[in-house]
Amino acid sequence: MQKKYKIGLIGFSIGGQVFHAPFIAGNPLLELYKVTARKPEQQQILTNKYPSAIAVSTVDEIIDDPLVDIVVVATSNDVHFSLTKRALEAGKHVVVEKPFTNTTAEADELIALAKEKGRVLTVHHNARFHSDFKTVKKVIQGKRLGSVVNYQARYDRFRNFLREGAWREQDLPGSGIHYDLGAHLIDQALQLFGKPDAVFADLRKQREHAKAIDDFEFILSYPTRKISLFGQMLAKESTPRFAIYGLQGSFVKPGVDPQEEKLRNGALPHKVDNWGLEDESTYGRLNVIENRQDVRETIPSEKGTGQDFYQNLVEVLDGDAELLITPQQARDVIRILEAAEQSWTEQRVISLKEQLIAY
Repeated sequence: MQKKYKIGLIGFSIGGQVFHAPFIAGNPLLELYKVTARKPEQQQILTNKYPSAIAVSTVDEIIDDPLVDIVVVATSNDVHFSLTKRALEAGKHVVVEKPFTNTTAEADELIALAKEKGRVLTVHHNARFHSDFKTVKKVIQGKRLGSVVNYQARYDRFRNFLREGAWREQDLPGSGIHYDLGAHLIDQALQLFGKPDAVFADLRKQREHAKAIDDFEFILSYPTRKISLFGQMLAKESTPRFAIYGLQGSFVKPGVDPQEEKLRNGALPHKVDNWGLEDESTYGRLNVIENRQDVRETIPSEKGTGQDFYQNLVEVLDGDAELLITPQQARDVIRILEAAEQSWTEQRVISLKEQLIAY
């Protein structure tokens, strides 16, 4: 009988509730065993949705439990490093919510520790499994655009006020939407195009009384293409999620992957038919030249598959697969974020040559 891995989930706010617990519960080879749920409302949600899970009030009750196979760190960014280090030292496999760490040095230390302990360490860059990105990847790999020369990806939202008490909006290491949303965009760009030569960044605090970055632009430089990554909190009108321009035409993709909205509304992926399918209104538009003729097509979106992250983890632990998201890849995202902050501070382009290890 195949082993069922017991998971200890640290953090049961939005991260743990929305992005981890539903997918863990839906995998027959994983057991949501223990969860830090300190607040009464968190305990109630845990009891209602995952009655077999044990609510605990301290991290020690998870990390020091010999029955826990995998620790999932779904906390604020400021404790990713310390909790992951403790879990690895205790001999646990670890999943860390993105961004991996706040610094490259921290990432390198954790990578070395995981290797020393012989434990699996991975980072939850779940945007790789979004329908919109999977569609963009398929279009680019199909080569109908020709060589891609400009790639634009963005997370634009509208909230012109600050959320009181939200750690992401405080002046803390790893806070700001560049570490939150920008990490997704950088990871996706690296998956598509590999290692950039340099980065230039514009990082701003635009809303009244903002303490953390709420508007960013990264330009990743490659020998034959420019990658532009954007995020802002003051986009009242919707903008294209992706826009890709090649020598033979372009592809523009509106809308966002539907999985997060369903998860926030309480859906469990394994109990929803046609999980991860986008509405046709958000299908992308392809406009290319083929055989000297203009060709315009609507491209149906690929299916979003957030389940793939934890399924891959199970297969890795069983010795049947390689990690889809390695800590080295996640480390390189952090290195680019650090270089972006340096770029904005010094108002110059920062070279990335010989600084990335996974690409």
